[in-house]
Amino acid sequence: MNFSLRNARILRGKPKLHNQILIGLFLGVIFGVLFNIDKHKLEVVYRGDGTEKQAVIENWESFEFLHGEDSTTFGPDDQIAILQFFKGLKGTEPNDVILVVRTRDQEEPSRYDQPLSIEKVETIATLIKPIGTIFLRLLMFIAIPLVVSTLIVGAASLGDIRKVARLGGKTIGLYLITTSVAITIGLSLVNFIRPGERLPPDSRERLMAEYQADISTRIEQEIEFDLIDTFVNIVPTNPIKALANAEMLQIVFFSIMIGVTLSLVRKEKAQPVISFFEGISETMIKIVDLIMLTAPFGVFALIAATVGQFGFEILQTLVWYSIVVIAGLLLHLFGTLSLLVHFLAKMNPLKFFRGLREPMLIAFTSSSSAATLPVNMEATEKNLGVPKQITSFVLPLGATINMDGTSLYQAVAAVFIAQVYGFDLTLGQQLTILLTAVLASIGTAPVPGVGIIMLIIVLQAVHVPEEGIALILGVDRILDMSRTVINVSGDAAVASIVARSEGVLQESEAAVSEAG
Repeated sequence: MNFSLRNARILRGKPKLHNQILIGLFLGVIFGVLFNIDKHKLEVVYRGDGTEKQAVIENWESFEFLHGEDSTTFGPDDQIAILQFFKGLKGTEPNDVILVVRTRDQEEPSRYDQPLSIEKVETIATLIKPIGTIFLRLLMFIAIPLVVSTLIVGAASLGDIRKVARLGGKTIGLYLITTSVAITIGLSLVNFIRPGERLPPDSRERLMAEYQADISTRIEQEIEFDLIDTFVNIVPTNPIKALANAEMLQIVFFSIMIGVTLSLVRKEKAQPVISFFEGISETMIKIVDLIMLTAPFGVFALIAATVGQFGFEILQTLVWYSIVVIAGLLLHLFGTLSLLVHFLAKMNPLKFFRGLREPMLIAFTSSSSAATLPVNMEATEKNLGVPKQITSFVLPLGATINMDGTSLYQAVAAVFIAQVYGFDLTLGQQLTILLTAVLASIGTAPVPGVGIIMLIIVLQAVHVPEEGIALILGVDRILDMSRTVINVSGDAAVASIVARSEGVLQESEAAVSEAG
């Protein structure tokens, strides 16, 4: 009794981990706002008198590039446009470029010959980003060993290849349904609110000018999508290469094949292999527990760097577009997924969301389903009562093919860009968006920023200019954080439903400990 009371006092004195992460998130936002990057300051490295020199330029009135026989001038609020324009000069010899800057406190303009680099001046908020990057890398480095070991053990414990096929059919079917519903929600909202028609022409021109160089580089990349090739590539020719390149679908296929085959091998031969992978799985889970002790610091550094670098100003320009995307994500999260969890998993949605607090916070700050996978697997098992044999199969698969939030965002973005350009997409074209977004999500790498590449495929399918992506690139990082939360939550919801349908959904460890 005394031991329990002492533990209770300790627990009361120290916030729970999810609350610590939330505090880190909140403080990170404040820190990023206080130490955000100055939008009127740039650092230039140039050649002067035969040596490299460095200068910090601030509060300029005009920022002029002389390149060849041409000149391009920018105003005091054009920091992003300056950076993007300089990127576009990469193919130009430095000898051919001269920078002439007029500032408010100088009568004569300053001249910088042969500029080698132009960058934003970093602050302490962006300088601490490596702390958050290390936290993400720690999660990423255990993701593959955890998936392989738990999948092999889980598939071996099923013992029947027909059961594996049944689980796979349920999982993929539910993922396709939830993704289709998410896209339908996005299409409905963007057609009703029509944010593209609310974007002022001057904002359109400014956004296109600022981000055109960046998006042109991405469009020039050869992007091909073939459904048959996607399914063929699920089977790896070299499983070691698949592990090294983090090809999640190939890793899932390889691990399931090993696990199922172990169930067909004589027990005395199979048991040592199964025990070996059980040991690895338990070790990886323990490493997750240790890594999560650093989560508040990692989250603080990541969110501070994001807010410090990007700020919230861009949201003012794209406010209607951002509102539509976030409203769609919230509607899918608290509408679609809540209903599915309530009626199909027979679980209280409040319990569901309470159990996923840590994965949702990690997903928001990391923008990566892969980095969140180890945390999501542990939370789904311990807090939602989904057994390991289900989480080890359903969640790695979901981290690759289930992109509810990303697909919803793509649908909204495609129609938004079409509206800005004055294109009136037909019902058939919008159905094409739905189908293409669903299929493009299969096999997509679960890493930050991949939604832009998928969006190019969607835009190509309905013949909307891919250059329009420049309109939304400024808010992509912020919205990427939000849509990753939906991706991760959708994975856990499907895992709970599959576990209920198999009759193996258990009372969670968290609920048991609270009852005790």
